[in-house]
Amino acid sequence: MRGLQGPDGLGRVGVWTFAFEGQPVGRVREAAAEIEELGYGALWYGEAFGRDTVGQAWLLLSATRRLPVASGIASIAYREPLAMANAERTLGEAFPGRYVLGLGGHRVDDTVIEVDGYRVPARGKAVTTMRAYLDAMDAAPAHGPVPDPAPRRLLAALGPKMLGLAAERAGGAHTYFVSVEHTARARAALGPDAFLGVEQAVVLDTDRARARSVAEEHVAGYARVPHQAANLRRLGFGDEDLPPGGGPSRRLVDAIVAYGDADVLHARVREHLAAGADHVCVQVLTADGAFPLREWRELAPVLTAAPARP
Repeated sequence: MRGLQGPDGLGRVGVWTFAFEGQPVGRVREAAAEIEELGYGALWYGEAFGRDTVGQAWLLLSATRRLPVASGIASIAYREPLAMANAERTLGEAFPGRYVLGLGGHRVDDTVIEVDGYRVPARGKAVTTMRAYLDAMDAAPAHGPVPDPAPRRLLAALGPKMLGLAAERAGGAHTYFVSVEHTARARAALGPDAFLGVEQAVVLDTDRARARSVAEEHVAGYARVPHQAANLRRLGFGDEDLPPGGGPSRRLVDAIVAYGDADVLHARVREHLAAGADHVCVQVLTADGAFPLREWRELAPVLTAAPARP
């Protein structure tokens, strides 16, 4: 066994979601407990402008008994390294072996992002900034109990330099909005021992045209983000796939999102595992952002049966 595989590991397939953001706390607790009972290996959640990543971790961990909970990711643009280090220790002490800290923050390049009038400033170049952030976290003094084992860290990584840093300074990488080809490249960049957890967007709908429409909307939104567009171009997608002012190509949509029935989605999970992923966390996309509890229930018997990769 290696990486995060083990008695308290993440298993092969988990849930990744932003869907909790718009839900009241009670419904989040109930859904997290059900995800655990459905047999998923881990529960991943994002951080944007909803619940703070530390508060969300407490909410999800306290609502479950065994399920590992992973931030995917906690943004380094939102808090100082000392605050993150202290939160990591506290969560690790309170929930031994169950909290995984995924760190990232694409808001570290030369741009300033504004959302609803709130400006998130840039902090510098991505790899340099992340390395300095990790240095500061490691140097943060502990004036309370230090958890044993220490919580596990992953880095959000797409390009070869950040993947290299993830192998060097963390337990591995968490990739998002990627194709199976990227998973193979990421495994090669990480080496054989680092953990690789891959997010896979899916639409569970046997009406292919309707499912593709949901998938296209998802891809169009992320493809406009500079670091995501750069990664797509590294994978060989060009102007014909990312036309200015136009929608993404069918080829790009099909590479990023799996859509159709449960067997089609299961096949994509197996492809990532065969390409080198240790774990695939499935993000269910729905029309109009509907809460995907039905889909989590329907997919569980199929997805949790995904085999270990060779």
